[in-house]
Amino acid sequence: MSFTTIEQATPRLHRSELAVPGTDPALFPKAAQSAADVVFLDCEDAVAPDDKERARANIVQALNELDWGAKTMMVRINGLDTHYMYRDVVDIVEACPRLDMLLIPKVGVPQDVYAVDMLVTQIETAKRRTRRIGFEVLIETALGMANVEAIAQSSRRLEAMSFGVADYAASTRARTTVIGGVNRDSGVLTDPGPDGRRDYHWTDPWHAAQTRMLVACRAYGLRPIDGPFGDFKDPDGYVAAANRAAVLGYEGKWAIHPSQIALANRVFTPADAEVGKARRIVEAMAQAAREGRGAVSLDGRLIDIASIRMAEALLAKANAIAGAAGA
Repeated sequence: MSFTTIEQATPRLHRSELAVPGTDPALFPKAAQSAADVVFLDCEDAVAPDDKERARANIVQALNELDWGAKTMMVRINGLDTHYMYRDVVDIVEACPRLDMLLIPKVGVPQDVYAVDMLVTQIETAKRRTRRIGFEVLIETALGMANVEAIAQSSRRLEAMSFGVADYAASTRARTTVIGGVNRDSGVLTDPGPDGRRDYHWTDPWHAAQTRMLVACRAYGLRPIDGPFGDFKDPDGYVAAANRAAVLGYEGKWAIHPSQIALANRVFTPADAEVGKARRIVEAMAQAAREGRGAVSLDGRLIDIASIRMAEALLAKANAIAGAAGA
């Protein structure tokens, strides 16, 4: 039995994470008015090399001039393997007190996070920033997944990890069709039945990677976030992918198109029945504590301390959602 207590990351509502290219300022007001919990303005993959400086300037202006409400505001910087990264960090962190987080792409080793942390810490000290910057990292390479547990412990700024399925597929040479979708060739055949027929069942090619990243996040107090689903004209496919992630324990999913925001918010919002049951569990355990009992039966099933922890976490999320809706 372990008595180790892991400090949890800064709590934030993170059901939907909207990606917005820094080169298209016309999209910024729409993003600000959207129902996304988190918005990241992108300096990296959505921006061509010749447009990096313009995207940076657009982002600085938008963070300083637009009303983003209670949203968590994040910027995806360029990777450490480029010469754009340091200017992204310096120009944006120095000039934007509204910035909440940085999204660090293609993290492969803990030292990648340390390098950005060092730079951000110096800027915060020099500029006397009062809003401490948090980090989200993208696990989107074989190297990053191989080191995911160490990366999860790399910085006290680290709050969340996203599974970047597209670059991960490229890194592992996986055969994929739709970004974040499944592949009909990923499947198993049942044994032949009496009539010789065999059924074919599709499998999820991302399950093992998603599970490994999830465990690293939960072990070290971080939020696991599922990455993009490329076909924004396929809402059913998006919802299926989001549900698979939610069942594993993910807290949210990227939206690469505004139409995906409501889908993510719906999937990652606890159902009324779940919230009601959680409240009953907390009430039943409170009654048991008053009576000196450590466990109690509810609806014919045993509930104990583990049950109350899960119930309290669900109620905390429900309260955060209610607070955001009323803001």
